[in-house]
Amino acid sequence: MYNRIIRNDILKSKAITLTTIIFVAASAMLVSLAAILVVNLSGALDTLMKQAKTPHFMQMHSGEIDIARLTSFAKQNNNVDDFQVIEFLNMDGAQIIFGDSSLANSAQDNGFSIQSEKFDYLLDLDGNIINVTDGELYVPISYMRDKTTKVGDRAVISGKEFTVAGFLRDSQMNSTLSASKRFLVSKNDYTKIKNLGSTEHLIEFRLKDLSALGAFETAYASAGLEANGPTVTYRLFKMMNALSDGMMIAVILLVSALVVAIAFMCIRFTLLAKIEEDYCQIGVMKAIGLRVSDIKKIYLAKYAAIAAVGSILGFALSIMFKGMLLENIRLYMGESENSSFALLFGIIGILLVFLAITAYVSGVLRRFRKISAAEAIRFGTSQEKNAGAKRFCLSGNRLLHTNIFLGIKDVLARKRLYSTMLAVLVISAFIIIVPQNLYNTISSKSFIKYMGIGNYDMRMDIQQTDNISEKAAEIIKKLNSDSAISKYAILTTKAFKAKTENGSEENIKVELGDHSIFPIAYSGGRAPSEENEIALSALNANELSKKVGDIITLVIEGKENNLKISGIYSDITNGGKTAKAVFTDNSADIMWSIICAELSDKSLVKERTSEYAGRFVFAKISDIDEFVTQTFDSIINSVREASSAAIAVALIITVLVTLLFMKMLVTKDRYSIVVMKAFGFTNSDIKAQYVSRSVFVLIVGIILGTLLANTLGEILAGTVISSFGASTFKFAINPLSAYLFSPLMMICSVLIATMIGTSGAGQIKIPENIKE
Repeated sequence: MYNRIIRNDILKSKAITLTTIIFVAASAMLVSLAAILVVNLSGALDTLMKQAKTPHFMQMHSGEIDIARLTSFAKQNNNVDDFQVIEFLNMDGAQIIFGDSSLANSAQDNGFSIQSEKFDYLLDLDGNIINVTDGELYVPISYMRDKTTKVGDRAVISGKEFTVAGFLRDSQMNSTLSASKRFLVSKNDYTKIKNLGSTEHLIEFRLKDLSALGAFETAYASAGLEANGPTVTYRLFKMMNALSDGMMIAVILLVSALVVAIAFMCIRFTLLAKIEEDYCQIGVMKAIGLRVSDIKKIYLAKYAAIAAVGSILGFALSIMFKGMLLENIRLYMGESENSSFALLFGIIGILLVFLAITAYVSGVLRRFRKISAAEAIRFGTSQEKNAGAKRFCLSGNRLLHTNIFLGIKDVLARKRLYSTMLAVLVISAFIIIVPQNLYNTISSKSFIKYMGIGNYDMRMDIQQTDNISEKAAEIIKKLNSDSAISKYAILTTKAFKAKTENGSEENIKVELGDHSIFPIAYSGGRAPSEENEIALSALNANELSKKVGDIITLVIEGKENNLKISGIYSDITNGGKTAKAVFTDNSADIMWSIICAELSDKSLVKERTSEYAGRFVFAKISDIDEFVTQTFDSIINSVREASSAAIAVALIITVLVTLLFMKMLVTKDRYSIVVMKAFGFTNSDIKAQYVSRSVFVLIVGIILGTLLANTLGEILAGTVISSFGASTFKFAINPLSAYLFSPLMMICSVLIATMIGTSGAGQIKIPENIKE
């Protein structure tokens, strides 16, 4: 019996049934995709780091190194499982040539290594440890992605020719957020080019117990071992590798949750419309003694069937699209060891969607208990109490056209009915604006201030060289005589010992200089301005359990100095563990210096960057726009793709829901429509009233959606951004996009859907619908 009822009902309302299936399928697809992507990302990342045997602790060091002392420390520390020192040969990008182009404009520190013997292996695209032969060069995978080179190309490294034999996965430096990139050559070739660059050492440890990493870091610092460079740990390697795809998944998760909510509202629309259409028959069924539970089963069976078809279709679509979304994960990390579990979690996701829809429908159908058999048979529609607009009378209207007035009056009189459509439009506006604002923020130049970098035009890094202060003075002299430079700052990084609460010491890298010239964003407090003040990066503050106003003790020139923490900021540079201060020091060695400059004429940035790079070969000169693009490129692309998809999904949802709502409203208002026709209202008058209702609800929806996007949306986006070190975050909003183009797209979508949805109002005949 149920099969026949379902089949006949579907044939009678094909469009509404198809629309509902589409919503359920979209919800199931997004939930399934999110589950599949999360499991695959987690599994692929774990697989990569297991295959490569990623170090748990890595200290980069420039300068002299005492291997015997390091080996002795490793043997004496009971938590050390394995230890090695790898050489990393830094080379100027201009000396690395592929075909007719070089890496002169690369913001990365490009260098060369040989294959590790114990751990930290460089892998090929099949996940195997690479065995490189003389004359071969293996290139970081990021240069394959941006089509810098391809297999078989000729490469020239400081005059020595190589052949690009393949591309490598580097569990340490895969991410664009990593400032360095490793090329792989043979031992013989490395020996030949070793004197053509500057050597940096990667001091690496694998631990027996990763949970004791903090204690190991403290022990390393207390031993006074080599530390002239950034320190990076296993957790940071993992976070940087997962970031770009993780951002995309986060946006999909947000959109999928909102689409599921809209799917429920869509089902509510269609179900209420069907109840209105069948109101008289429901009354007859109750009158002849049919139980409410039996009537519910008829409707529940139909929607259970729709939910089942939609869920299966959604799962099939997720299987179709997963390959495209997994492409980047597979390229950078390889296949996931959890791929079989991913499908299982996808199935669990669609089952949850199916069960949630069935339970929701059952809840909506409880209203059958309130339907009066006599009222349903007499009137054929539900009788609403319009108590919301008693003071809004047509006789008092002097401003609005009659049809517009009546449309707005109906919305105010039946607020509960229109609240569902309003909620959908608010969510749609939210879905459109939040990913858009997130993309605009990440791609804006000002975003770097949340990452521990000031807002300037040109950056000059002096590191891994002798006489850093003299070379910095040489650049400063040139800047002072350059009329194109409006202002500059020199920031010098030195390492100091910090006393912890338990009396042990930790290495802390402090950037000294005037931090007010190119300020960064602080999540708490402000930049240091006095010599007894210091600002900590969020990672350092968390590890040292410090907050703004606390005191930290640093050993400066052999004496203990108490510094007050003036602020806490986000930082992704140099392992994320940095500090900023303005005091002077003449005892500690300079680790590196950064000179930042702003130009009065922005059009000269590329010209000046090229000029300074040619003149000061010992420094790495970067156009900051290029630096941001290269550093955040993969993240920006992922968020842009997710933003574009979110806009398309939201507009489709807006059209379909408005269409369904208008059809339901016309069905519900049959009696009101024929009464208006009897009083002389034309079909165009009635359509104008429905358009007024839609536009009024839409305007309120856009305003509320925009407010939510800029408040709750900013909080949600900030939570995502904080996962990679940004402890403070504000949207950079594009007003044209957020406040003009997005609302215009929604208005056009709603108007089109309203015109189509209310076309049936003109076909309602007075004799067929007038009741006594």
